[in-house]
Amino acid sequence: MNARAAAAAGPILLTTGGTGGHVFPAEAVAAELLRRGFALALITDRRGQGYGGTLGGLPTHRISAGGIAGRRLAARLRAMAELAVGFLQARALLGRLRPAAVVGFGGYASLPAMLAATSAGIPTALHEQNAVLGRANRLLAPRVGRIATSFARVAHLQAAWQPRVVQTGMPVRAPILAARERAYAPPEPGGTVRLLVFGGSQGARVLSEVVPSALARLGAALRGRLAVSQQCRPEDLEGVRAVYAEARIAAELAPFFDDVPDRLAVCHLVIARAGASTVAELTAVGRPAILVPFPHAIDDHQTANARAVDEAGAGWLIPQTAFTPDALAARLASLLDLPESLARAAACARAAGSPDAAIRLAEVAGGLASQPAGRVR
Repeated sequence: MNARAAAAAGPILLTTGGTGGHVFPAEAVAAELLRRGFALALITDRRGQGYGGTLGGLPTHRISAGGIAGRRLAARLRAMAELAVGFLQARALLGRLRPAAVVGFGGYASLPAMLAATSAGIPTALHEQNAVLGRANRLLAPRVGRIATSFARVAHLQAAWQPRVVQTGMPVRAPILAARERAYAPPEPGGTVRLLVFGGSQGARVLSEVVPSALARLGAALRGRLAVSQQCRPEDLEGVRAVYAEARIAAELAPFFDDVPDRLAVCHLVIARAGASTVAELTAVGRPAILVPFPHAIDDHQTANARAVDEAGAGWLIPQTAFTPDALAARLASLLDLPESLARAAACARAAGSPDAAIRLAEVAGGLASQPAGRVR
C-alpha cells in the first residue's frame, strides 16, 4: 500500500509523553511520514500542551493518563483510574478516526491509546529510546506488532519478543543531522579547547557544582586555552560565573542555548547527562563525551545509556558518586593532553550514530499502515 492509499484508509496516529526524550523522536518521525504523504494525528494527555514544530501542526487529541512508577499508593490509584478513563476515551477516538496504524513513543501518556489500539486489532509499534525498556513499554511490548529500539541491547527486552524487534536508532532533529556534516577536529597544540556542558531536563545542578571547580584546578596554561559553553539553572548562574571569573576561564553561560547543534559541531568535548536524546545527538554528530548519568532516573536507564557509549569507545562514563572536582580535573588533564584519544572517541561516536533513524522508524510505521486492521468495536 502506498502513502496515498494508506492515507485514504486512515491516518497514522502518533502517541507520546511530554518529555524531550519522547517528543524529539516523535517530531522527527512525523516530519518524515508527512514527507512521504501519510496523514497523521497526535494523541497525548493534558500535559502535552504547546507542541511546536511538526507536532504542533498535527490534529491533536488529548485523553486522560497518569504515571504510576515511583508514586505513593493513593497517587497510583488515581493514576490507574485516569488510565482507565483514557483507555475508554481512546477506544472511542479510534472508532471515529479509523487509523491505519498507531505508533507509541513511550511514557504513560501513550499507554491508553496503545492499549486501545492493540485490543482493537489495529497495527501498532512502540519505540524505546533508552537502553532499558521503560515501564509503560514493558506493559505494551507483548501486545504490539513491532518494537523499535535505539540501542542494540535493551534491558528487560525478553527473548520471546525478538522476532518483532527492529533496531532503528533514535531519531534526532534536522539541525543535529546537519551538524554531522562538520568533521571533528581535535584541539591543536596550544590552541583553543572548546567544552560544551549541559544537563538535560533535570539534574544539572551537579554539573554546575563540579565542572567549574574541576576546571579551576587545571594548570594556568590549560585554563587559558579553555572556551566553555555551559547550560546552568538560573539559580546557579551567579555562582558558576564567579568561579570561572576567578579562575580566568572564558565561559559563556545560559539557562538554555538555542544553537546547541552549532555548539556541538565545533566543540572538542562534551560533559553531560546521559538521557536518550543527548546520547543520540552526540553519536549522530560524532562528538566525544564524559557522561554523568542522573542516578535517580527510573530503572537507572541513564547509566545503561552511558555504559553503551563507554563500551563503544565513544566516551567515558563517570558515576555521580565518583564525579568530584579532583576526579574530573584529573580525567580532563589526561584527555586534553591526548587529542588523538578525543579523535578516536569522536570516530567511535560517529560510527555508533544512527543518522537514518527517522527514516527507519518511518518505514516501520508505513509498513504497519499497509497491514489489515482489526475491527474497532
